[in-house]
Amino acid sequence: MTKILFVCHGNICRSPMAEFIMKDIVSKANLSKKYEIASAATSTEEIGNAVYPAARRKLAAKGISCQGKTARQMTKYDYSYYDYIVAMDDNNLRNMTRFVGTDPDNKVTKLLEHTSRGGGSVADPWYTGNFDITWDDIYDGCMGLLKEIEGEA
Repeated sequence: MTKILFVCHGNICRSPMAEFIMKDIVSKANLSKKYEIASAATSTEEIGNAVYPAARRKLAAKGISCQGKTARQMTKYDYSYYDYIVAMDDNNLRNMTRFVGTDPDNKVTKLLEHTSRGGGSVADPWYTGNFDITWDDIYDGCMGLLKEIEGEA
């Protein structure tokens, strides 16, 4: 089983969107049994809080439920457990060093590295208010990551 952890600052917008978008993509491809997908925060600010209402609405508009998801902080154990740890931006990468150290197993990437864009940051809708752009960024990144893992890239 391939295990993927998506990470952002608070685990209430981008990383849970990535978690549930990827779950939806693998489900539609009949690959759910091959993947374990989760998300976490680098900070403690939102621990225990539900997915941000606007993010929930955006997912729901696409037919995706994130019911029951609450924010949790990444742990050092996550590094050994997950095969892929995918950050949304450079700040997430910097904040993750206390959990992953120097990434000796090369598990850590930024989501948009898995797109034809080759990098950059997923737009943070907490600040931009634009969940459409964030959806597009995350969807593209998840599709690219899945193609890479499945050997189709």
